[in-house]
Amino acid sequence: MGEVESSARGANATPAGCCCGEATGTGQGSAPRMKSMPRSPEVKRKLDARINRVTGQLNGIRTMIDDDRYCGDVLVQLAAVESAVKSISREVMRDHLETCVTERIRRGDDEVVDEVMQLFKKFM
Repeated sequence: MGEVESSARGANATPAGCCCGEATGTGQGSAPRMKSMPRSPEVKRKLDARINRVTGQLNGIRTMIDDDRYCGDVLVQLAAVESAVKSISREVMRDHLETCVTERIRRGDDEVVDEVMQLFKKFM
């Protein structure tokens, strides 16, 4: 970290290896990107609890479908799962903004703003 990639961007050069492991891979088929600023145990615990809750809801929906439960009831449960997943996404986005994005901006990496805008588009 701290080593600057050479490019035509000059003052906006990106430090090699952002807090999200930007330099370790960027697309499908490449190595997974890792956070160099680990999530706090509290954030992990909260996310894990929410993911477990969604997993339980999905298993319940599977049972409802297997038992031929009324479609409207299944749809209500699916809407609840969608809401829960969006809530998880918001928490991960908050963590991303408070850690990875903040760190990259402090290092002068303005390109992270484009990344964040693309992420916001996916969730709106």
